[in-house]
Amino acid sequence: MAENGQLAVLVVGGLHAEARREVADGLLRTVPGSVLLHHDLSTAAEGTVRRVVKDSAGTLQVGETPLVNDCACCALREDLVPELERLADDGLTRLAVVELWDSVEPKAMAEVIASQGGDSVRLTNVVTAVDPALVLACLANGDDLADVGLAAAPTDQRTVGDTWARQLEYAPVLALADSPAADDADRALLGQLHPTAAQVAAGSAELARLAFAGFDVEAAAAAQHPACALLPQDADDAGVTTYVWRRRRPFHPGRLFDALEDLCCAGVRSRGRFWLADRPDTLLAWDAAGGALCVEDSGPWLASLPDAAWELVPPMRRAAAALDWDPEYGDRCQHLVFTSPGLDRDGLERLLEDCLLTDAEYAAGPEAWRRLPAAFDALLDSVP
Repeated sequence: MAENGQLAVLVVGGLHAEARREVADGLLRTVPGSVLLHHDLSTAAEGTVRRVVKDSAGTLQVGETPLVNDCACCALREDLVPELERLADDGLTRLAVVELWDSVEPKAMAEVIASQGGDSVRLTNVVTAVDPALVLACLANGDDLADVGLAAAPTDQRTVGDTWARQLEYAPVLALADSPAADDADRALLGQLHPTAAQVAAGSAELARLAFAGFDVEAAAAAQHPACALLPQDADDAGVTTYVWRRRRPFHPGRLFDALEDLCCAGVRSRGRFWLADRPDTLLAWDAAGGALCVEDSGPWLASLPDAAWELVPPMRRAAAALDWDPEYGDRCQHLVFTSPGLDRDGLERLLEDCLLTDAEYAAGPEAWRRLPAAFDALLDSVP
């Protein structure tokens, strides 16, 4: 039943378990020849991961796979592709719906399927199941996954908010469960967080069609990379605001560091890229949700590289830099996006502007900038 000798695979993820099951069960009903594959990581504390395979008529198989390196997600990765290959070899399945466990992020699993699935398996799309009424509550939740029983490994340090943000923003399709409690603000927030996503109803014929639309893991990864991320645009609807702040001048490291707590709390979600005066060659990624901020070194700005090194840079990165090139700064820029109900745009703008170099500091030049206090060294783990 597999088309062109390949098994179509759809990944369905998301923290909203009831919405996820509604989506998965709807696909089993609407897509003939579909099978669901789910790894339940809630039994990881007992040393195993529980695997369930079912179709529209009911459960076909239940099994267990042992933990790998004390990591439930590692066990999932080791077991998933062989199970998909088995379904492909049987030749009876048209679509394999991989329903991820609550905190498993779709990016990692999509890349495993695409890279290890071989010729018999084809990743055809990624969907995040959403209960619109729960979007804000999950995004604003700064609890550690470990504290709410959703950690995938003993070393898992993610929070509910940042995990949900990545699940939501990676998938090109958002499948919406029926949610009478959702209001206009919930729907506006969802649309502003991921404006390019297709929003479809769970169990709809349109979702069944999109299940086979195709998926490019390299393009999806590039769209999430801080250097060329497809960030939202300015928006204001139903009390929810997205504010895009762009400047060229570098941040003063000390003043920005002192403002981090206020900036993290300014919106339920913020992301983007920025540069510091004392690190003029380093592209820094900004990723915040639920009051928790992650700042990471994302490599060099292209303006800091010799021309010959550009050939080693992925085409999407080069294209993004070329579109945003400045004669003085090159691709260096501040590009931060804040989304939240009740966002104070004016206050946020003042706070960000105060963190930039002053005219006098800027006039002192790059050599003086490098001698500014290295406030971010500890955060970026660049100093023991």
